Amino acid sequence: MIKILIVEDEKSISDLIKMNLLDEGYDCTCAYDGEEAANLIEKQVFDLILLDIMLPKIDGYELIEYIKSFEIPVIFLTAKVSVKDKVKGLKAGAEDYMTKPFDIMELLARVERVLRRYNKTSQQISFSDIKIDILARMVYKNNEPINLTVKEFDLLVLFARNKNKALYRSQIYSQVWGEEYMGDSRTVDLHVQRMRKKLSLEKQIVSLYKVGYRLEVTD
Repeated sequence: MIKILIVEDEKSISDLIKMNLLDEGYDCTCAYDGEEAANLIEKQVFDLILLDIMLPKIDGYELIEYIKSFEIPVIFLTAKVSVKDKVKGLKAGAEDYMTKPFDIMELLARVERVLRRYNKTSQQISFSDIKIDILARMVYKNNEPINLTVKEFDLLVLFARNKNKALYRSQIYSQVWGEEYMGDSRTVDLHVQRMRKKLSLEKQIVSLYKVGYRLEVTD
């Protein structure tokens, strides 16, 4: 199981991150100051660290210098929003840099991306009779291959990673198309309709009025 250390002194933010990472199947540990985090890193093996910059005792910039010797990837999560701070954080060795407040779905996507870069993430996702091979970009239903377009595949992976969660059209568009959502739902709706028809998921991927969609999975 992938182990993630959350280093954040605001408990409400730490709890929110932990709750969502646990839902995704990650094993999470929390530290509330830099010294506690350093002690944990000495004693445990982590695959990824989510690190605030403004921490009690040892700040994030100091801590990342210590982390380097362990070769653990780091994503900075911070209220420091200037370009200068972002550049400093990336030059310090962080794999990514997110500013508060952040969208939790975007954080999950960035976590997945960094873990994939380090070959630490699962390459397969399964639900019901669907199997998704991330590395090969193949989809199987009842062990039979299903041909999806690039966007349909990315949509399916997004839904599979967010089972039983409401996904807003704006979130879907930004995650799959990588662009700012301009309010035109036709592109999202058309691709979702085609994807769920190919996989016979009309009953499981439900439309949410004025919101978007949700993949409903009971297993």
